Amino acid sequence: MSKKATLEIDGNKYEFPIIEGTEKELGIDIKTLRGVTGGITTIDPGFKNTGSCESGITFLDGEKGILRYRGYSIEELAEKADFLEVAYLLIFGELPTAEQLDKFDKDIKEESHVDEDMKRILDGFPKSAHPMGVLSSLTSALIAFNPGSVDVDSEEAMYNAIVKIMAKFPVLAAWTMRKRKSLPLDYGDSSLGYVENLHKMMFSRPNKSYEANKIVNEALDKLLILHADHEQNCSTSTVRIVGSSHAGLFASLSAGISALWGPLHGGANQAVIEMLEAIKADGGDTAKYIDKAKDKEDPFRLMGFGHRVYKNFDPRAKIIKVSAEEVLGDLGIEDPVLDIAKGLAKVALEDEYFVKRKLYPNVDFYSGIIYRALGIPTEMFTVMFALGRLPGWIAQWREMRLRKEPIGRPRQIYTGENFRAFKSVSER
Repeated sequence: MSKKATLEIDGNKYEFPIIEGTEKELGIDIKTLRGVTGGITTIDPGFKNTGSCESGITFLDGEKGILRYRGYSIEELAEKADFLEVAYLLIFGELPTAEQLDKFDKDIKEESHVDEDMKRILDGFPKSAHPMGVLSSLTSALIAFNPGSVDVDSEEAMYNAIVKIMAKFPVLAAWTMRKRKSLPLDYGDSSLGYVENLHKMMFSRPNKSYEANKIVNEALDKLLILHADHEQNCSTSTVRIVGSSHAGLFASLSAGISALWGPLHGGANQAVIEMLEAIKADGGDTAKYIDKAKDKEDPFRLMGFGHRVYKNFDPRAKIIKVSAEEVLGDLGIEDPVLDIAKGLAKVALEDEYFVKRKLYPNVDFYSGIIYRALGIPTEMFTVMFALGRLPGWIAQWREMRLRKEPIGRPRQIYTGENFRAFKSVSER
């Protein structure tokens, strides 16, 4: 017998089915609420308790610190898979065979060129333009060079669109950084792997040969995997709701980039470094800022500690903490800002105040440390986040379109003025 939820309003009772997910999550299906009650709706600012869809992509349990892509634990994927494998898994539902992965890789490399006219668009931005604004604009501009809409009923057309954006997006991201640093634009090297080629496009110099760093590229690979999807967050929900109007893939992704840009979402790792810089500028007294963080009357907050979804620990942080230590050890960087970061992390993991309140360093804390160590400008941190999140956005858009979900159209509770008669300007 299926479960039901009963809602009583003014003595009238209404029954609604309860949906159970594969991980025993329960949700009350209220899509008929307004119709059967004669206009009553729900209100849930921020949609904190509202499921916008059913999805088979990512499972997240914040209380237990669990994150899985298509059933695979994030720990196992980060250890055993590379980013392109994980991207394929998220988008198409299964880990690729050797043949499928080889084809995916070759097809992406075949599409990794970007129309030369895109350079003219990039040239129109001043160097002071924020990289996320540039990346969003360039992604949207891809529509002009690929004007046909994706036939979502054609597996071939869908696959080709996915391959195009997976190929061109790293080029646009790298160009965004190189423009800011006055470096010549680089198309990379098709003999390299996806992540290694990204690193080359970002950091190669015209007067010296590129030398790959295994530890650095492995850390980048893990970071991209850890950021690849995270259920129905702000940017992912944006991609789905824009796509629900049957806007194209590139347009929907451009909207997702803009949503990720916000400091409450993808800008968190940038905020971490800005906080560390501020502590350094104030003399670098870590103990002083630990005390400020403990003081409820002090407005100071430690950025990169705790998480609004994970109530116990962030499983991604445990993985990337190891990579951060390896990168810092390999590069041998002497940076007072990174020393401050290590001091704060040590306190947060040992101090009873932080341990009791679950204020552990999260993935944004460690990703900011790694990006700074690699020489990636602070303004580019969110672009790196977008590079990782790309396959998740694609997977969510594809799932939404294949399931033929209705256009997103939230309701509201009106709190404005009641009816008022219009007065001419002489009577006001």
